[in-house]
Amino acid sequence: MTKRKAWIPAVIIIMLTAGYLVYKFVYDKKNESIVTVSSTYEKPVAIKNFENEYDVVVVGGEPEGVAAAVSAARNGAKTLLIENRKELGGLFTYGMLNFLDIPQGEDGKSVSRGIYDEWYGLIGGGNAFGIEEAKTAFKYLVDNEPNLTLSASTKVEESVLNGNQVAAIKVSNEHGEFNIKGKTFIDATQDADFATMSSAPYFVGGEDIGIKDKKMAVTLMLHLKNIDWGKVKETAKSKKFGKAEVTDTVAWGFSDLHHSYEAVNENTRLRGLNLVKIDDDYYINALQIFGINGLDEASRNKAIEIGKSETDHILDYLRAEFPGFENAEVASYPDELYVRETRHIWAEYQLSMSDVWTNRDHWDSIGLGAYPVDVQAQTPQDYGFVVSSPKQYAIPFRSLVPKKIDGLLVVGRSTGFSSLAAGSARVVPTGMVTGEAAGAAGALAIKEDVSFREMSQNKELIETLRTKLDEQGAYVKHFKTDYPYKGEWYDESIQILMNYGLAMAGYQNDLRVDEQATEQSFINLLKGSIERANPDLGNELADEISSIYSEIYTNEKTPLEAEEVTRILSELFVGTETDWQGLIDEGVLSEDIAEKVKSQNNALTMKELYAISAEVVKYVTNYTSL
Repeated sequence: MTKRKAWIPAVIIIMLTAGYLVYKFVYDKKNESIVTVSSTYEKPVAIKNFENEYDVVVVGGEPEGVAAAVSAARNGAKTLLIENRKELGGLFTYGMLNFLDIPQGEDGKSVSRGIYDEWYGLIGGGNAFGIEEAKTAFKYLVDNEPNLTLSASTKVEESVLNGNQVAAIKVSNEHGEFNIKGKTFIDATQDADFATMSSAPYFVGGEDIGIKDKKMAVTLMLHLKNIDWGKVKETAKSKKFGKAEVTDTVAWGFSDLHHSYEAVNENTRLRGLNLVKIDDDYYINALQIFGINGLDEASRNKAIEIGKSETDHILDYLRAEFPGFENAEVASYPDELYVRETRHIWAEYQLSMSDVWTNRDHWDSIGLGAYPVDVQAQTPQDYGFVVSSPKQYAIPFRSLVPKKIDGLLVVGRSTGFSSLAAGSARVVPTGMVTGEAAGAAGALAIKEDVSFREMSQNKELIETLRTKLDEQGAYVKHFKTDYPYKGEWYDESIQILMNYGLAMAGYQNDLRVDEQATEQSFINLLKGSIERANPDLGNELADEISSIYSEIYTNEKTPLEAEEVTRILSELFVGTETDWQGLIDEGVLSEDIAEKVKSQNNALTMKELYAISAEVVKYVTNYTSL
């Protein structure tokens, strides 16, 4: 061996050793924060020595509330965080929802950054986390802010208003009752409880699109132990319960359980498993419970009892049918439900479904969302739907500012989103983005001596806020991107229908615009357009629509011809048979759209149907009575 060749083994050994040391350093740095956090954890307490006044008062120890309070404190505001529960984390810790829905932007990276990213790093990264690690990380963030005071086990009794301004808050805990003044307030509760207490206007469910009684399924998480993860992987490979993916810590899929599992409790259903493995603790997001009013304590408690009963039956089924679950046991039951939707605050700007669909930026963007618009099932007979899958979209500061009430911002899933846009924006990482922005805005409003409403109209102040958020690591950069069917003659029509949930594009953002339209698809979309844009008119025309339904459903695949469109629209809105010009004169259709549709020599396609339906939406929105 030459002298030069003799060096090769030594070089290889040195390189391997260096590589190991680098790996060990990176690994230790990744886990250093977890060790530090865990070793310093002390449970929160109810305090008795409140200040007479705070700069920012945050109500709610949800993840969004932690982000808001930490952000306010870091910006120099004397901050109070009030939580009714004994510990922090809300849905993540008391609801055991520990599978993260991470919004990924156009570049494939998370758009939820800043304080959310800090917390995400503290729990070790990944799609899942341990419950104890989560609450410990939230407490760690709070404890490290000298300007921040936390009072747990503290109940909000009353919002004290001075005219339209929230001026103080009354709370109680084991030490007594307290009246605390605040310069600004942030509601970070799941259901906008404090904003509602403060008389901020809101709507429930899908009331903004004519379906007030819309109640997405609630979920009681399953917490099990003694599962053989290796067998779960093998079951996934076998496709016994449909397609599935399993990593070392999470599993998802198994959608055939929709049909193969038979529930014992009425209004319950098992969907495919979203399963998290944390050591020998296994958490499953799969059990759907229907017909529950998330704002009613008795209804929620009933759902928990139903969920516990169904959990036992699910466990028996999985033991018998699902390899890997033979020895599984219930480890515990969550204290709270996973409730997906209740109130939506009416805000200075209501983030719309068309904003999400068109990946719209806003001048007052304080963060981005990017998660698919996921509307969960409302009954055991449906499976929910995905309206669209955005690249990324901006959340305006105006959406955090409730109408009519001053001195208050609302963050989290009850923020000023339309009920459909909330299908994307309701995920917790996006909520923490709004929380961080609200905290910084609270400190800035005090410094500049302006109201939140004034700030929402001041471009210079908003740019100051955005700069501060950027410095904190939040993602607020303006962007330009396209969207499906941009610039097409029916582009605006699709946006109108999107706002009412009348066009479903799914994960692929495909509206099948060139497919042939049928008479059945026309009457379905026409019925939905009337009922959602003007529910009173929908009731008034119910008999006429039913009659047309009966006539058309004799052959559901009949192609839709232009003449059939004029006949039906005339029957419903004119009262006598007329032509295209008659519909134009009546205001049912615009001249441009009428020309596009009637020029079609063949059967109409879906794009013409979308355009006609959007015209109907515009017409009936302003229609009062026949």
